[in-house]
Amino acid sequence: MNRRHFLQSAAVGSSLIWTPGLFAEQLAITPPMTEGPFYPDKLPLDTDNDLLVINDSLTPAVGTITHLTGRVVTASGAPVRNAFVEIWQCDHHGAYLHQGTGNKEKQDKNFQGYGRFLTDSTGQYYFRTIQPVPYPGRTPHIHFGVSRNGRRVLTTQLYIKGHPQNDQDGIVRSLRDARQRDNVIRPFEPIPDSKFGELAVNFEIVLGMTPDETQDAPTHGISRSDRASGRNRPERPPARE
Repeated sequence: MNRRHFLQSAAVGSSLIWTPGLFAEQLAITPPMTEGPFYPDKLPLDTDNDLLVINDSLTPAVGTITHLTGRVVTASGAPVRNAFVEIWQCDHHGAYLHQGTGNKEKQDKNFQGYGRFLTDSTGQYYFRTIQPVPYPGRTPHIHFGVSRNGRRVLTTQLYIKGHPQNDQDGIVRSLRDARQRDNVIRPFEPIPDSKFGELAVNFEIVLGMTPDETQDAPTHGISRSDRASGRNRPERPPARE
């Protein structure tokens, strides 16, 4: 199976997890969190949803393979179609895809560091990446950006349930609402019978949007030129990494 077929089949397979009518009650809104200073200052040439392999390289990134799935939904559980989901994270050595990153001399050149995915009709997204690792001052996390109609509507972060550094992380501790905190702290669970020790995590992103908001409007994410010029860039919360 070649890489393209793998990504397509994995995304289709993960979409079968969704069950219609699963969310009968109002869901806790996924809390906005700081973008931090390490959103890529130059996007990689390869921006697909497989962060382990750059283009058709034969050398994968170092780290624990993690299959990251989820849906983007409204507070009532309605799927958000054509949401543009971005993720970015540091590599196994704690280095980001950014000129100002720490550990730059050890940066894993085989780790993409950034990926994007357009949600399907069920709001589903899928990424193949590595389990996030800690670096000085921060517990392990993955950054998320969600855009609709060319505008960033949510910036947040995903954390590992049970990681001992969560309790010392200032950004995690700033989450006072228990339901919102549970929303962004998710279990990274071993995949049974995986020969490579792969993990799986499911992260449901709940937007503060009304269910009747149109799902069919043309949608695209924030482009490189938009980021460079500041157009469509959201205001960052005061907290910084």
